[in-house]
Amino acid sequence: MTMKPLAAGVAAAAALSLAASSAALAQTAAAAPQVSHGAAVPGVCVMSVEAAIGGSTVGQYVQSRLQQISTQVEAELKAEETAISNEAKAIETARSTLSQDAFDKRRADLQVRLNAYQRKGALREREMAVTQQKAISRIGQEMEPLIRQVYQQKQCSLLLNRDALLLANPAMDVTPQVVTALNGKITQFAFDRERLDQAASGAQTN
Repeated sequence: MTMKPLAAGVAAAAALSLAASSAALAQTAAAAPQVSHGAAVPGVCVMSVEAAIGGSTVGQYVQSRLQQISTQVEAELKAEETAISNEAKAIETARSTLSQDAFDKRRADLQVRLNAYQRKGALREREMAVTQQKAISRIGQEMEPLIRQVYQQKQCSLLLNRDALLLANPAMDVTPQVVTALNGKITQFAFDRERLDQAASGAQTN
């Protein structure tokens, strides 16, 4: 079994996992109607990377940390938005006392601030996307050898993506073993928001 496609699959599926908490996954499982399965197929295993990430300690930590960073970004942008809004109101209030040139100058300066604020908002959005991507990639790197390990331990000859199947015998599901292995390997790691403005500045000076 080649591991390069596995690594790519882990990273792609992990991206989806952070959109759903383990609680949501548990609710989905609980709501599913009970069915009778045929015998497990020897050598055929299934696994959900999404469920493995969402149910792991490190996956839940990453989701929580991303929310913290997002809250910080929102607070930063909200403060600037409020300042711009207050300035706009001040300009309108003082309009009758300002010359046309002074009024136009203050409006032009405000537009410059607004444009800069919009660019910053777009930049922060890209930074959050890169931050999530890198955190996901880290989890994928940690998980990949564990998938291989469980694959061998369970003597699988074929590993299928559970999320692409309608139904599968739970006896063939190795997701819980991967979660246990991942929890035993890593529970969290430090990361912060990626700074793309600093990266661009560094590239220009080289």
